[in-house]
Amino acid sequence: MSSKTFKKGFLASSIAMVLAGVSAQASAADEAAAAVNKDEVEVIQVTGIRGSLKASLNAKRFSNAVLDAVSSEDIGKFPDGDVGESLGRIPGVAVNRQFGQGQQVSIRGASAQLTRTLLNGHTVASTGWYDQQDIDRSFNYTLLPPELVGGIEVYKSSQANIVEGGVGGTVIVKTRKPLDLEANTLFASVKADYGTVSEEADPEVSGLYSWKNDSESFGVLIAGSFSDQTYQRNGIESLVGWGDIVPSTFEQMRERTALNLAVQYAPTDELEFGLTVTSLELDADNLNTSMFTMFQDDKNASCEQTNADGTCTFYRRPGTGANPGWTQTWARSTGMTSDTYDFDWKYEAENFTLSGRVGNTKSEGGTKLTANYGNFIGTPADFKGTYDATGDVIAIDIANKVFGAEDFNGDLASAGWALKKQPNSDEETYVNIDVEVPVDLGAISAVKAGFRYADHSVAQQTLNANSSGIVGQDASAFYSGTMTSGAGFVLPKPNFDAMISDSYQFIDSYSEAKDGYGTVDEENLAVYAMADFDGDGVRGNFGIRYVTTDASSSYYDLDAQGNYADTLSTDTQDYSEVLPSVNVAFDLSDDVILRTSAAQVMSRPNYTDMFSSYALPGYNDGTAGNERVQRGNVGLNPFKAFQSDLGVEWYFSEDGMFSATYFLKEVNSFVTTVQVLNQQIGIEDPNLAAAGESSCGVGVYDCWTLINKENATGGKIKGMEFQLQDAFSNGLGYSVNYTYADASSPASNYPDQIGVFSDSSKHTVNTVGYYENDFLSARLAYNWRSEYMIRESGFYGQRQHKDYGTLDFSATWSATDYLDVTFEAVNILEEDSVQVGIASGDAQVKPELRHGYPAWSFEGEARYKVGVAVRF
Repeated sequence: MSSKTFKKGFLASSIAMVLAGVSAQASAADEAAAAVNKDEVEVIQVTGIRGSLKASLNAKRFSNAVLDAVSSEDIGKFPDGDVGESLGRIPGVAVNRQFGQGQQVSIRGASAQLTRTLLNGHTVASTGWYDQQDIDRSFNYTLLPPELVGGIEVYKSSQANIVEGGVGGTVIVKTRKPLDLEANTLFASVKADYGTVSEEADPEVSGLYSWKNDSESFGVLIAGSFSDQTYQRNGIESLVGWGDIVPSTFEQMRERTALNLAVQYAPTDELEFGLTVTSLELDADNLNTSMFTMFQDDKNASCEQTNADGTCTFYRRPGTGANPGWTQTWARSTGMTSDTYDFDWKYEAENFTLSGRVGNTKSEGGTKLTANYGNFIGTPADFKGTYDATGDVIAIDIANKVFGAEDFNGDLASAGWALKKQPNSDEETYVNIDVEVPVDLGAISAVKAGFRYADHSVAQQTLNANSSGIVGQDASAFYSGTMTSGAGFVLPKPNFDAMISDSYQFIDSYSEAKDGYGTVDEENLAVYAMADFDGDGVRGNFGIRYVTTDASSSYYDLDAQGNYADTLSTDTQDYSEVLPSVNVAFDLSDDVILRTSAAQVMSRPNYTDMFSSYALPGYNDGTAGNERVQRGNVGLNPFKAFQSDLGVEWYFSEDGMFSATYFLKEVNSFVTTVQVLNQQIGIEDPNLAAAGESSCGVGVYDCWTLINKENATGGKIKGMEFQLQDAFSNGLGYSVNYTYADASSPASNYPDQIGVFSDSSKHTVNTVGYYENDFLSARLAYNWRSEYMIRESGFYGQRQHKDYGTLDFSATWSATDYLDVTFEAVNILEEDSVQVGIASGDAQVKPELRHGYPAWSFEGEARYKVGVAVRF
């Protein structure tokens, strides 16, 4: 199917059904009913949990599109302490919590990278802070504190006036505006956040002040939030290709600062201007300490059991051999900032409304410095015992699991080969113009049109340090005390400041690593036309959006002998898409609505996939089998799908609703990874040659995994959503939803040969029960999703995350009219993150990603928050 074509049948029949089934002009009774509906939306007073759910219910009820919403009860009373977790309560939405918080969301079985997130209707620039993760288009919700958010809308169906990019769906986050609040509104909050793994109590503070003049024509709002959190993740990582099982501890010192300034000026009743400045900053310095148990280095050890791939799953080490274990720490100074300047306006004339916005959003981040410290630790006898990988989580039963700095076998020094920095940047300048004209053309009540232009650029860079004179020191200079780790280990606790400052003193200069350089530049233009219609028991919209993209990527080319060019090459791509859409809501009765929608949708490829540069991750890092040649492709076409749904909603009481929806996404183009193991490309890894290690056999140090990005076809996501909520006069209430998503795709499209889309759980369940009165509100929520595939082109690879559920609790006691005491508990059951390799033996993936091998596992952490908040 070409990019210019789309499925006409459902769209054409839907539009024809609408226009044929409505009268030439809505009756006076219909217009009065519509006015009542609009008034009802406007006068909803949001107070407490019940009020929040009721506001969300009404947003869904009166929307023309398939929409769900999250509403803040009041300033500082967002339903969850994490924006991503609140989104996870919505039917069809699943949350990725790879680093303890709700970072990314996937909608209706589509990958998290196919969720479009907008802040007040515009893009937010975002870079990554972790050098082992891809640079993608998804928004990292850990940047955004809930205190700054007034509400969230999740569009599951498309409509022509919404920015393209959401194959899964579009999330619109809304901040507060001063003219919407009472003059001199004041809010302040202080919380203490405790983690059961880190065993640290961390501070969070936030505040908001809003003012407007007596005539309500000018207002200013300023809001801010600061948190200083210590996060610790204990786990076990598998490096079967190097013959190792690795207990690990990831520590992160998170400092998040968020500021939001909003100014509104309405010189007349018809004209309004707004300026919003948002500054988000996340310092994410981290330490990753690993214990390499070296279990296959013991020549007298024995493998007592293997899986179908021949990989050892039960190993017994007698505690002899030349080497004990090896402990190393990666110290990374990282972080990211995101600054947005957005100017918007709206002019409401008698016969048209003109609105628009222009702005710039820019993010800088990445790794400021990476350093590595390591040495042999303990004695071979310490590691005597068994290593059992027959289950989903590796069990290690050995003589000694407790080690301190004094157990290192000699001095430690900064590894010169590891010293580098990897800055990233992401920037977009945009302009939107929209016009709405009320019309009286039979059932059509308004015509809307507009355009959007965006100039977007992304850049990545690797700068290797030129170091000299590196000297070692006693381990006590870099480690102090101990800390818990995966598999019951206790490891030396690293000192971040000592490692980073020590490494800096040996750096003379930096030189650009040509394999780590790449840019992507995009110019995107979209124009649309859309009509709203409203007739006798039916309403909705239909329209078309036309999108063009011009993209280019600059890089240093690589020849067959492994030599990089001295000058940059540039590859280009351009494409256009036609995206029709229709949304129809039939009012079958006063309380029952039948909805249907259909649309052609698209998402542009991830930036990591578009970098045309030849990257060589794992080169000279000392880990055999980790050498990869990764290359993206700016010539990729976008993800494309035809989606439709049909649902019914029954509003059986003021607070009660039951809905059931069938949805379908027929994917005709997406991006996949093509991977081939153990290839010779003419480049030897000197570190492997020095160590005599290789995955391709003795004496072969030119051993690479080739990873390329290509377009693939085929695949279908179909499923059902069910939602039920109600509230009772005694203060009790509940909300329950269940989603079934069958997201199948040809297995040949993936290196792991697993025929299912990434990030897609077949079953997702959310339950919320609450109680509130005039002084107390309490909520207990359980969120569960079945297993799903995680696919990353970097170090972690392709693996299945086992089913995952979290139990959360929150309560607020209103001590006075102005003072609240709050308590929150997240992941009370301390659910573990368990990830296994389920690929077959012929799949082009690492051994730890095949035949059910327990690839990665991380211990769950519960977090508890206690706080006080004042508001006036």
